[in-house]
Amino acid sequence: MIMHSGDQALAIRALKNAAPYIRMYKGKTFVVKAGGGVFADADSTRILMEQIAILHYFGVRVVFVHGGGPQLTELSTALGVPTRMVEGRRVTDQKSIDVSAMVLNGLINTRILGICRDLNIEAVGISGVDASLVRAHRRPPVKIASSGEMVDYGFVGDIDAVDPAAVRKLLDNGLMPVVSPLSADDSGVLLNINADTVAAALGAALGAEKLFLCTGAPGILGEIADPGSLISYIDLQGLKRLREEGRIADGMLPKAKAIEDAIRGGVRRVHVVSYSAPEGILGEVFTNEGTGTLIVADVNALTLAEQQGALAS
Repeated sequence: MIMHSGDQALAIRALKNAAPYIRMYKGKTFVVKAGGGVFADADSTRILMEQIAILHYFGVRVVFVHGGGPQLTELSTALGVPTRMVEGRRVTDQKSIDVSAMVLNGLINTRILGICRDLNIEAVGISGVDASLVRAHRRPPVKIASSGEMVDYGFVGDIDAVDPAAVRKLLDNGLMPVVSPLSADDSGVLLNINADTVAAALGAALGAEKLFLCTGAPGILGEIADPGSLISYIDLQGLKRLREEGRIADGMLPKAKAIEDAIRGGVRRVHVVSYSAPEGILGEVFTNEGTGTLIVADVNALTLAEQQGALAS
């Protein structure tokens, strides 16, 4: 490829602007979670993984956690297994947990590893079952506040503890863990856990600098149906207010809970970004303006430059 002088100047300027951030984050741990929606489209998958590769090349210790909701639904339908979602969470019976293992630990995890090989990322696929990474118990039936219905989620797990020792060993050896959220209880019964929940718990256990939640939306929206209502930054109190006002719903509900758990667990900053934007993650990491939504414990702790940059975007 021949680069013109103007392009060269832009590239050099971009590298100079990014240099302080590269120094800041080299050796730090980022947990990046992407839902199954991105893996339904080859171009979006490539865009996302190329950004992950750049972080990896710059010395960021990346842990990649993936979901697989659309693929689970597609295969379940093909096999005649009904799908039911309640408040953004999947009800999982015995047939469904078998499909979950096939899709999450098999299809999606292996496809991601294939892309990593092409991008020269030395990656290792693991799940919450491996080395007791995620210990969980089966969720008891719960009463849904909005309807009063008692719902048994089946083979869905709630996390008891996370032991990140195996993940740390991989990171220490320059490898990128690619984590499926499937886990098990102490008896070895497989349990499906929301990938956002696993990513948040893993980020807290690792003391991650950042947690990225990559979604089909550009970030957290002030109005659910309006992509132009992107919120540049918000804190936990503001997130709670959005939920109480009904402006966070469906699949965003478990994400909001994961964000709260991550920050209260010690993750400094959480970012919600689009998985289809070529600059989604990199723009959020290497510029003050960002591209999505930054969530912190208290917006008053943000620097003036960060607040002005977010408002300018």
